[in-house]
This record gives sequence, structure tokens and C-alpha cells, in this order.
Amino acid sequence: MSRAGVLAAAGTDGLRAPVMRAAVLRGIGDVVVEERPVPEAGPGEVVVRVTSVGVCGSDTHYYDHGRIGRFVVESPLVLGHEAAGEVAALGPGVGTLAVGQRVSVEPGVPDLTCPQCLAGRYNLCPGMRFFATPPIDGAFAEYVVVHAAFAHPVPETIGDDAAALLEPLSVGIWACRRGRVGAGSRVLITGAGPIGLVSIQVARAFGATEIVVSDVNPARLALARDLGATAVVDARTARVTDLPRPPDVLLECSGHPAATGEAIRALDRAGRAVLVGMGGDELPLPLSVVQERELEVTGTFRYANTWPTAIALVAAGRIDLDRLVTGTYRLDQAEDALTAGRRDPQSVKVVVHPQT
Repeated sequence: MSRAGVLAAAGTDGLRAPVMRAAVLRGIGDVVVEERPVPEAGPGEVVVRVTSVGVCGSDTHYYDHGRIGRFVVESPLVLGHEAAGEVAALGPGVGTLAVGQRVSVEPGVPDLTCPQCLAGRYNLCPGMRFFATPPIDGAFAEYVVVHAAFAHPVPETIGDDAAALLEPLSVGIWACRRGRVGAGSRVLITGAGPIGLVSIQVARAFGATEIVVSDVNPARLALARDLGATAVVDARTARVTDLPRPPDVLLECSGHPAATGEAIRALDRAGRAVLVGMGGDELPLPLSVVQERELEVTGTFRYANTWPTAIALVAAGRIDLDRLVTGTYRLDQAEDALTAGRRDPQSVKVVVHPQT
């Protein structure tokens, strides 16, 4: 029986039970699985039966520290914002999706009315409601509700895990757009974590001809080569400022202040530095280098209008997201998923399957 048939057999709206399981962060280092009511879709919304959720560094940071900058966990919070699943129920007025349809969830819903939204910069909406950002619950749950416009249909050629990882891929797409990566670009990527690794693939898809990746983890540098890096730098023994040709775009994905400063010094004249990695609140900036070379330095905050590009690139085989997955966990193993990186230095991206 098809997915749509299975869901339809469960009821006219595709929901199987009035309650669901959710992995809830109750405090620092304290995650438990609780039963909660299945959420109901309001006008213009859909209920999604979650099949895959990627674990992000922000999830781990909330688990370890209970806060990220001004966002503080003050009450129980469901983590997880890299999600995919199947439409289980439609709210009033939704005619663009069908029960049983596979979707990737864009986890931030803006107010759609503020000046930033009206200018097309909805990622900067001050009224954004973003999954797993206090106090908004995320997707470590069997069901979530999302605005129908932010539940993006995916083809059958994209698996559930890859559909969930369209979210970190969107971060890489947005970073490359902010850096104006194009045909012939020479790109330096500092940090070969999941965002750095997807950024390699995006930069290559966008036409970059030189992609140098710096990191301290040999296993991740090897994977970076496999995914399209033309050269790698082991930051334990070499410096990016010694590259034979200076890059014209920096995608800083490590968040490490020293790595950031050195990478900015490596840029060519009129180069562009895109700060993607989440480091400290303050960063020493080599101001004389920025001024003398007329460098552009910009931040990134999430993404906007990236899912169509992400879906197209993965469906066309230009980007391999499944290659990043190094472990899968059940919902009742969410705590193990959140700590996988500290146990295994070769871990890249782990995924939680809420239905198992």
C-alpha cells in the first residue's frame, strides 16, 4: 500500500492517535520522552507526520548549556529543526498539499507582514517563529504543525533523511549566495562540519573552480575531498594564509575566532568574507586588512527562498546529503543522538527517526 493509502486507512485526516511521543528538553542535560496531544492544524496549516530529524549543533548547544545568545530555555522545549515527513492532516483553506504527500519542513515561519518580509528578507523577520528556538517547540516528535507554504513537496528520488537535511543544505546555499559564489570562484571554507561539507557541494554546483577546505579533523578533511574540495589544509600543521592563490570568497563555518581572523587575512583584494559559524559574541577583526584590501565582511542568518534550489540540486544528483549521515537513532534515543559527536570524532550528521 502507498504512503497515502496507509495514512488514509488511519482516518480521514491521516492521524493515527490523539496522542504522540515527543523528546523534551527539561533542563541542561535532561531529555525525556513524553506523551503530548497531537497538534491540530489551523487555517493555512498542515500536520506533518515526522519521519526524519537531523541533529544540529544548536540542538546540542541547548542540551549542554540551555541557551544560545539571547535565546534561553526557560521551560520544557522540544528540540530539532531539520525535519521531513508526510502530510497527515490539512487545515482549513489548504489546497496545495494532500494527505500522504512527502514534504521537507522549512522550520521558520515569518509573520509575512513586516518590512523585512515585504522586502523579501523574511529570514530577518523580527516575528519569526522558528522550530526549537525558545519558546517554540521543534520536531523531535511524531507530529508537528507547519504553515502549508513552508512544507515543501519532495520527489520520491529524495529519501527521508536527505529531505530533512535540506535545512542545513539551505544554510550552505544562503552562504554561497551571500558570498556571490559563481563560475570560476576561488572559495576557502574554514570548518568541515556539516555546514562546511554542504557548502563545498553548493560552491561546486554554483561553478567554483577552486574549493579549499581547512579543518583539524583528518576524517572530515578526507570526506571534504570526496565531496568536491580541490585542496584541503590541516589547520594543525598548515596555514590558509600560505595558499598559492588567495581565495576571493571565504565561507567561515568553524565559528572559531582564531580561524576566522586568519582566513580573513588569506582573502584576495576585493574578497568577500561570509561569517556562517556560530562562535562567541565578540570577534577580533583584522581591520587594517579589511580596509587595505577593501574586503566585504557579512553575516548570515538562516536563509530565505532556498528550498526550491536545494530540492532541485539534490534531485538532480548534484549534491549528496545521504553521504553525511553517520548514525540514526530512535526517538527514545534522542539523548544519545545529541551526544554522538562527543563520543565519536568521525561522526558528521546523525538523524532521529521519530516513528521508530
